[in-house]
Amino acid sequence: MASKTMTTSEFILEKVGGAENVANLTHCATRLRFQLHDQSKADQKALDSNPDVLGVVPQGTTGLQVVMGGGVADYYQALITQPGMGESAKASNGKKQYDGVRGKYSWVDYCFEFLSDTFRPVLWALLGASLIITLLVLFDTFDIQDFREPTDSTFIFMHAMWQSVFYFLPVMVGACAARKLGANEWVGAAIPCALLTPTFIGMGEPGDVVQVFGLPMVLNGYSGQVFPPLIAAIALFWVEKGLKKIIPSAVHMVFVPFFSLLIMIPATAFVFGPFGIGIGNGISNLLNSVNEFSPLILAIIIPMLYPFLVPLGLHWPLNAIMIQNIATLGYDIIQGPMGAWNFACFGTVTGVMFVAMRERDRQMRQVSLGGMMAGLLGGISEPSLYGVMLRFKKSYLRLLPGCFAGGLVMGLVPMIIPSVDAVTASAFVFTSLLTIPAFNSVGLYVAGIAVAFFTSFFLVVFFDYRSDEEKISAREASAEYERSMAEEAAADATVSAAPAAAAAAGTAGSVAVADAPAPATTEKTALRPGAVTTVSSPLAGRAVPLSEVPDPMFSGGNVGQGLAVIPTGTTVTAPGDGQILALFPHAVGIRLDNGIELLVHVGLDTVELEGKGFTSHVEKKQRVRAGDPLLSFDPEVIAAAGKPIITPVVVQNHRKFASVEAHTADSVDANSTIITVTAK
Repeated sequence: MASKTMTTSEFILEKVGGAENVANLTHCATRLRFQLHDQSKADQKALDSNPDVLGVVPQGTTGLQVVMGGGVADYYQALITQPGMGESAKASNGKKQYDGVRGKYSWVDYCFEFLSDTFRPVLWALLGASLIITLLVLFDTFDIQDFREPTDSTFIFMHAMWQSVFYFLPVMVGACAARKLGANEWVGAAIPCALLTPTFIGMGEPGDVVQVFGLPMVLNGYSGQVFPPLIAAIALFWVEKGLKKIIPSAVHMVFVPFFSLLIMIPATAFVFGPFGIGIGNGISNLLNSVNEFSPLILAIIIPMLYPFLVPLGLHWPLNAIMIQNIATLGYDIIQGPMGAWNFACFGTVTGVMFVAMRERDRQMRQVSLGGMMAGLLGGISEPSLYGVMLRFKKSYLRLLPGCFAGGLVMGLVPMIIPSVDAVTASAFVFTSLLTIPAFNSVGLYVAGIAVAFFTSFFLVVFFDYRSDEEKISAREASAEYERSMAEEAAADATVSAAPAAAAAAGTAGSVAVADAPAPATTEKTALRPGAVTTVSSPLAGRAVPLSEVPDPMFSGGNVGQGLAVIPTGTTVTAPGDGQILALFPHAVGIRLDNGIELLVHVGLDTVELEGKGFTSHVEKKQRVRAGDPLLSFDPEVIAAAGKPIITPVVVQNHRKFASVEAHTADSVDANSTIITVTAK
């Protein structure tokens, strides 16, 4: 039986238009991020109605974000193993992301996409460092060590553990930004590295002017900076692009990085670095001026804006400003008020969980519990936002008062009681229960987030979060969910009982593909533990090991386990009864009735032929019998295009089985066994 994650992933792939409609797929902390060839083919309503999907957000004209919550990585792994997805990923990865996105988005869309994809990989290190800071702040609170001036070597070393992340942050940002744009990520990292070396730092103090190449260079401190490496990465993309046009391709590897470094390191030190620091300082000073003029204004505006920025992905630039504030000022003034928004969000979803428990709504209870835990412990708001807030009309009317009330407390108290300092953060953190010690004026911060949390919580508990129509719809959805769960449990019980019944009837030994299976639109006919089955060759030719396939994705077993056939025939046939899962002009995926999912990929890089020389005889989801022709191909057309004819035949869901054994032979046909599968 397919796991719930696999079943949901198959559903998602089908509703986005199938693997053939996916140009690229990545994921962040909570979202699957699709780039589609045709966004109109995606059934967004069906996706949004699935209880495992927390929300669906179109992005631009080709992007689609499917919010899955904290388990997004599992769904991503399940998706990339689906038939056709490996080919889609390979095709998309071969093209620079900058060109692909820039051609399909407005410049505004791309700017936010660029910032998002630059900072997302770095967040892991930043969050890890922020929790180390939180731990050290706790040691300071209990007088175990002085956070500002540690003297014990153990604590000095622990400070080095978090300072390393912020000190070398420009290197990480430079690498991620260059990779996003399509430039070489290691050159992107090497540029800020040059400005962090002891040699460069030893030239003088920040603000000094030295003569380099006979020109005046203003020295700056670049540790913790984010805007200089961002600007340098953008310039690097254009420099590399220009160099590749004038340097012969045979020596690109030698001279493109040589001239890139020779040009970009001085350009960054003279121009891009100071300019980037100026931009960051300007934004930080502007926000600081607003805060000095009226902390109340900033404390209310930030939490009231975030509920509208996050769904659009427009909150990422503020992350850069927070980091810039810490590098420039030594503290950040945004994260405190931002905590009011986060905890109002977590209070809303906790209220939803309370209502769901009261109404015995198991589906909504699961959604809200996941959102609450991700928020309170991880500081991640997307599961709450997409699972609840963007689905129900009145939820924002419960959320925004909490944002306002929490921000009001944080901004108003320092004005009324001058002895109370405004809330600031000493590190870049996600605002959760675990990171509370990272804020100064902890009492005021706790009061603000508590007011935000309980304001939204009680509004939901007493006034609900749904309109009357949504309540009726929710009850119907809950009843349908309960029915589906009951049906699945009953089906599982039937499948579990089948092996025992077979054993009682004297059934034993191995099972062949041709054995009479139950209806095969589901894997509930999967082999019993220890059963052995065989797969016949889907085409005539010579069977060779996968290691002979000149493609690392296939030869390395990334796509699946099996072998390859060097065909002598021109037709791919069904090796057993089953259903077509995926269909391309050059490849076909079939799920056999015993649960084996087989991919037959005719030739390598044959996707570039765009169907020329291929003829399909079936349709996706079509039921087929053993021996039915699936697709035909013209070897001469493939050879004329310079593409290898070798054809991988692999079991894509091989991890479900105890073993997948390939049988090579000089000659195979439809009557030849090429793969033996043993069930777990």
